[in-house]
Amino acid sequence: MIGSDFGCSSDMDNNKAAFGFFEDAEIIHSYSRAEAIEDGVLVDLNAGDLAEVVANAGFKFPVACTATVFAKCIDLTPAAKRAGNDIKGRLWDVLWMLKHAIRSSRNTSLINFEVAVVCDRVRPTRIALKAVCGPGDNMEPVITIMFPEED
Repeated sequence: MIGSDFGCSSDMDNNKAAFGFFEDAEIIHSYSRAEAIEDGVLVDLNAGDLAEVVANAGFKFPVACTATVFAKCIDLTPAAKRAGNDIKGRLWDVLWMLKHAIRSSRNTSLINFEVAVVCDRVRPTRIALKAVCGPGDNMEPVITIMFPEED
């Protein structure tokens, strides 16, 4: 199952130890993953019809992507419709490429990868993405797919 290959649980334990000095610090502001999903900043790929694709791809941790990645790489652009793409197939392509990048990477919390998707024209374009495995709202491991310049 993808997730344990990502190795995020051990990284989160290391982060807790490294940043323990913040334990008693006053929280000025927080923005949870759930709030980001509710606001539409993140798209929960484990919700609705897409959950089956994530499960079939072998991901055991919750997976989300930024709304910009969803709009360009997963949702149907006019060119993607002309090319006969569908949302589940486009999601599968992103997850498949991530899965292979995870298996070949030495980094356990940040994975850079590329996927060829139909965006603005019927001919696929290579798009650079990154996936981050980190703590969710309850310190559980979660995966977030985004563009390299996003955080």
